Amino acid sequence: MKLIIQIPCFNEESTLPAVIRDLPKQIDGIDEIEIQVIDDGSTDRTSEVAESLGVHHIVRFPHNRGLAAAFQGGVYNALLQGADILVNTDGDNQYKGEDISKLVATMLEKHADVVIGCRPIAKHNEFSLFKKFLQRFGSWVVRMASNTDIPDATSGFRAYSRHALLRLNVVTDFSYCIETIIQSGQSNMLVAHTPVRVNPKTRESRLYRNLPHYVFKQLQTIIAIFILYRSNRFFGGLAAILSFFALLLAGRYVFLVKFMGAPPSPTWPTVIFAGVLLTIACLVYLVGTLASLQAAQRKLAEETLYHLRCLNLIERAEGAGPFLRSAIFKGARLHE
Repeated sequence: MKLIIQIPCFNEESTLPAVIRDLPKQIDGIDEIEIQVIDDGSTDRTSEVAESLGVHHIVRFPHNRGLAAAFQGGVYNALLQGADILVNTDGDNQYKGEDISKLVATMLEKHADVVIGCRPIAKHNEFSLFKKFLQRFGSWVVRMASNTDIPDATSGFRAYSRHALLRLNVVTDFSYCIETIIQSGQSNMLVAHTPVRVNPKTRESRLYRNLPHYVFKQLQTIIAIFILYRSNRFFGGLAAILSFFALLLAGRYVFLVKFMGAPPSPTWPTVIFAGVLLTIACLVYLVGTLASLQAAQRKLAEETLYHLRCLNLIERAEGAGPFLRSAIFKGARLHE
């Protein structure tokens, strides 16, 4: 069984040696361990440092494309290299490399498709009380949207099986973390978790400018993915709420006119407003129906893409697959 440890990097020449030094050299149940660095358009010597450290695979983008694109590029290359398991860790040395063994062990023991390494949020001294609250609340929202029980949804320290890699499709350009959990949960994959340790912070996050920006982008991702996979529930719930208030207003009109003896004319605005709300509810429900049809088309497209990826891997094993590289990396340079 082959494990590839992936490290997305953007200007990480100073921390990369410590990250690679702490990676496990041997894990029970794993026959091969290879290291893969995704250089997301670094302007420092990240690629040169990775090469000097004996990294097996280096994928370099000509310019910075963001964490989501770097992760997806690494997924494609890991599949081409025949990975059975891909473990993703951070280039800033946030996570203890030794705990990769825990991720892999959990995956093998539980036959999981995805394993999330969950940080000790409550005991994390570098997180403010407000950030701890946001982490807990955000993870609760993700659990509701994904039907999983992951306590740390934003952790980038995680393991994916080959089956999960073939199924995942990252469509956002911000971060893959929340999207892949929701997608995995809604695709009936087994998502497990295990506690992991963290190292002292080496730098501030480059993923977001400030907490409000981070919260906005993550909520945007959650809503977009939830609508994509649960459009009936989202639009149906919204239509039900609007219909409830419309009926409430209509009931108010009936009560005032029929039982309280109020003249009809002054209460007409209530009836008009109720009619407007009911019309909007019908339109929202119609949009939900159309969205559910689009979601069904997406599932068919994902299933087709899954089988195409499987066929491409088979072709590569038979010597006919390298034609995929130029299409997959979109200008990235691959060094092996």
